[in-house]
Amino acid sequence: MIRISALPRALVGMALAAGLAAPATAQIYKGETAGVGDPVHTMFVSFVNQARKSDVQIQVNAGQTLTKSMLNGAKGELAFFSAVPSLVPLMQAGEAMYAPISDAPELAENLRAILGFQAGAYHPVTLDGSGIESWQDIEGKTVFTGPPAGSASATSEALIRAITGFEPNEDYTAVRLSWGEGDDALSDGKIDMMIRPAEVGSANIEQFGLSGRFRLLSIPAEAAQQEETRRIFGEPGRGMTSFDGTLYKGQLTEGEITALGFYQFIGTHEGMPEDVVYEVTKAFWENIDEVQGSAQFLREVTPETAFVGVNVPLHPGALRYYDEAGFEIPAKLRADG
Repeated sequence: MIRISALPRALVGMALAAGLAAPATAQIYKGETAGVGDPVHTMFVSFVNQARKSDVQIQVNAGQTLTKSMLNGAKGELAFFSAVPSLVPLMQAGEAMYAPISDAPELAENLRAILGFQAGAYHPVTLDGSGIESWQDIEGKTVFTGPPAGSASATSEALIRAITGFEPNEDYTAVRLSWGEGDDALSDGKIDMMIRPAEVGSANIEQFGLSGRFRLLSIPAEAAQQEETRRIFGEPGRGMTSFDGTLYKGQLTEGEITALGFYQFIGTHEGMPEDVVYEVTKAFWENIDEVQGSAQFLREVTPETAFVGVNVPLHPGALRYYDEAGFEIPAKLRADG
């Protein structure tokens, strides 16, 4: 059983330090990631802190929409950024949120990766007394599915559709808010349920059991075998995962919770100097014990999981380090693979 631990104060301090100005003689590289409290933010800050040990200074701009961060990174306007695998094919095809951007497919060719990781799972959360005890109970209810921009809301609505056949704003009311607003709306009883991507053991989920009881909806075994659900599990950066329901205090669903897992990667662009990317990659892996100790879910970041979820070529600097260190690199992650 996974045990939750509070985010160490040291990590918070390091996160603040990551944004402080470096000496005037050093170049400061721009980085963007998600909001504080998000597992993606935690991972990115840990990466930044290790980069500082190689004298590479990265100024973190947190709370960003990663669809835009990836686009700006591909343009070369950002040096490092949190990247979402499921957005890569959309950018390559110029579809969805990238449809209005005529050069999105060309820009996608500039994306490069440093390392991947399992960020967490989609948590379908409803408070005790909401009347929702199964996915079918969502009918006629109000569900927060994610922010207005980004891929999470579309993924949540696709998951509901695959399991129940329900359409948003026809069979249930889909509400799109910021993550913080979504958390508050559920706490205040303004919505009946939310689907929240978070690390397994997240404090954002745990909070609902501190003063009451809540329920996580597990994906039923029969639904997990349906073609549409399996398609979602098979999308880039997605996969089926499970964890013990007793992980969260006050959680009512008994036994194992089957959920949609999600993966992300630390990205850069092909124009970044090879030596810089080599040094930050080396610093990260040479200090992996510190990384793993900074958050529960980061214990799963190992050489064996270094490329999970990665679906763009590795940057030559990262590739050089991995070859030197003897990592097993999938051929498709080499630019000429």
